[in-house]
Amino acid sequence: MRNLLVEYMGKGFLENIISLIKTDASLFELIPDLLKEENMRVRLGAVALVEEFLPSNPAALRAILPRLIKLLKHHLPNVRGDVAYALGILKDPGAIPALKELLADETAAVRESAKEALADIEGKGV
Repeated sequence: MRNLLVEYMGKGFLENIISLIKTDASLFELIPDLLKEENMRVRLGAVALVEEFLPSNPAALRAILPRLIKLLKHHLPNVRGDVAYALGILKDPGAIPALKELLADETAAVRESAKEALADIEGKGV
């Protein structure tokens, strides 16, 4: 199923994936896998899934929080930045320590994403 979601997301079939997840909540577990893909369209689609489902299914998204936090150490800076952005959307204080570590990342864009995510979580907005 993971490969199918990656393929669909890579082709821009976000609405199809949303429909699939609505019928099978176990697919929430695949969001971290989508976020670590090299393909930018797949990662951005995964962020869109977080935005889409946060109002209706926050518990399922919070369940993947530990896996998202681990991705902040991914070797690709784009992955680290996109995951930080997704964590900012989730606004879970449990992500604060890991995001603070990311403020020292070697990549400026990642540091900026971490800063914005922290501001979102702390209610300060950037």
